[in-house]
Amino acid sequence: MDTEALRSFVRAADLGQVGHAAAELGVTQQAVSKRVAGLERELGVHLFTRTARGVELTLDGQAFLPHARAVVTGVDRAVAAVRPGSRALRVDVLGLRSAQAVVLHDYWRSHPGTRLDVVTLKVEDPLLAAVAVESGEVDASFRTVIDRSALPRGVRMVHAFDSPLELLVGPRHPLAAARRLTPSRLREHRIWVPGITPRSEWAEFYHQLATDFDLRIDAAGPNFGNEVLQDTLADSPDVATLVGARDRYTWPAHHDLRRIPIAEPTIAYPLSLLHPDANPHPGLRPVVDHLRGLPCLPGDTWRPSWAPDPDPDPDDTTRK
Repeated sequence: MDTEALRSFVRAADLGQVGHAAAELGVTQQAVSKRVAGLERELGVHLFTRTARGVELTLDGQAFLPHARAVVTGVDRAVAAVRPGSRALRVDVLGLRSAQAVVLHDYWRSHPGTRLDVVTLKVEDPLLAAVAVESGEVDASFRTVIDRSALPRGVRMVHAFDSPLELLVGPRHPLAAARRLTPSRLREHRIWVPGITPRSEWAEFYHQLATDFDLRIDAAGPNFGNEVLQDTLADSPDVATLVGARDRYTWPAHHDLRRIPIAEPTIAYPLSLLHPDANPHPGLRPVVDHLRGLPCLPGDTWRPSWAPDPDPDPDDTTRK
């Protein structure tokens, strides 16, 4: 059944004038009349009677109107659900306590009314996140594909921001009283990062970090979540871990955990944003501008060799 014919019928019934319905729909009066006539032939009933004042619904027309209106409303909602300009911007983050989620929350708070849908794809391989962007499952993803040549043809990767790392320790750890630490002071200390997934961007990050600074990063054991990790740190005199300065963590007050900044150099985890190369969601451009307005890290910052270029790209398609 022709949905435009249904729409013409509904508007003519609401307005009582075929001419008024035509003007509102942006078509000729003849077009509306033909649509309604075709609908009547398909149904085998008369929907209107013509009067000197316009049109009036027949009994069949009265019975048909609420159903026709429901179909038209459903079609409009279906179109709105997939139209980039009217649906929420859907962005994938690594976790809802991650730096990406925190930064997106800051953006949302400073832009009231923004329609934003923050999700976490259940994938470890960043290439799978890139495929989700390509397919339209999400509009953007905070993941880094280290081998740019492996990116799907329709996906672009840009630098989002750098997240400085901090050492997280319990009160019995030898470094617990430090106000600030250099990477060299982390040597010989066990840095426990359970659950590092092979082929993930963070696996490559920690491998290069350990190599460049001669650190002992231990990924042994299953990952039972942040709460179990924090319990271990609170009771341990020798276990530490690394967390992002913007990552949101909470723990019981009696744990007395300490977050200690790392400097000279600052260790930065580079975060990238994957988005479609053509026709990105209109809501993405303001988010990218917000990311580029974040404070820069010090000049003596360590980033892995594969980190995307942090300089703004004037040819970024999100500016369209």
